[in-house]
Amino acid sequence: MTSLTQRNVGLKQRKTASQGAEANDVQDNYDQREEMEDHDSKETRLTLMEEVLLLGLKDREGYTSFWNDCISSGLRGCILIELALRGRLELEKAGMRRRSLLNRKVICKSDTPTGDVLLDEALKHIKETQPAETVQSWIEYLSGETWNPLKLRYQLRNVRERLAKNLVEKGVCSTEKQNFLLFDMTTHPLTDSTVKQKLIKRVQDSVLSRWTNDAHRMDKRVLSLIYLAHASDVLENAFAPLSDDDYEVAMKRVRELLDLDFDAESMKEGTNELLWAVISAVSK
Repeated sequence: MTSLTQRNVGLKQRKTASQGAEANDVQDNYDQREEMEDHDSKETRLTLMEEVLLLGLKDREGYTSFWNDCISSGLRGCILIELALRGRLELEKAGMRRRSLLNRKVICKSDTPTGDVLLDEALKHIKETQPAETVQSWIEYLSGETWNPLKLRYQLRNVRERLAKNLVEKGVCSTEKQNFLLFDMTTHPLTDSTVKQKLIKRVQDSVLSRWTNDAHRMDKRVLSLIYLAHASDVLENAFAPLSDDDYEVAMKRVRELLDLDFDAESMKEGTNELLWAVISAVSK
């Protein structure tokens, strides 16, 4: 064997070894990702509605503020966004005249059940309703805040109680009875504080350490959560533990999000138009 042939063989062996090492690295990375995903799948996964309600629940008392009259419509907005993120709903096409988000109708894209009773109930109403209705109309119908008696059948009843029961089933809350002088009320005190603390930390980080200064680079669920929690008057609960300086920064960035032109944001590539339509409706 000539020296040239020996060098070629050696080069080939080294290249094969290098490729093998790269393949092992790729496999290791894949295994790590798979392990992380498996770990994530074991954690409690909440819907947007459950997250907003959890932010609003008093930890020990287990109920939302009696003075909060915003959370009802906020939770209905969460339902519409959750269905949009799961590919069940979309907005009708804008058309040549480029109608505004709030003037476009909600269309059922897929009627495949989600497995969540509240979501499937709302999806059934939207699918069966002809002609189609706007986002603003559906928030009013689902919350029962409509003057049209023919639309009252679309109201989703006992939404907060049903969501609280979901949190109980997921081990986040418990169920108790409390006496309020004239009546007894079922409450749902927190049993697993880690889930709520992680939720609060995620909201805080999104406007502090992980702030991107671009709504379209934010995770859609976190972005929706910020807007809907603000509309439901529970966002303040996530920022209450912050220092004065961090609180000022967080609120300043939330105001920046609220000041966006939602119609303009919905025209950007790769966006979810129904998400922005709901945000526009609840942020008015």
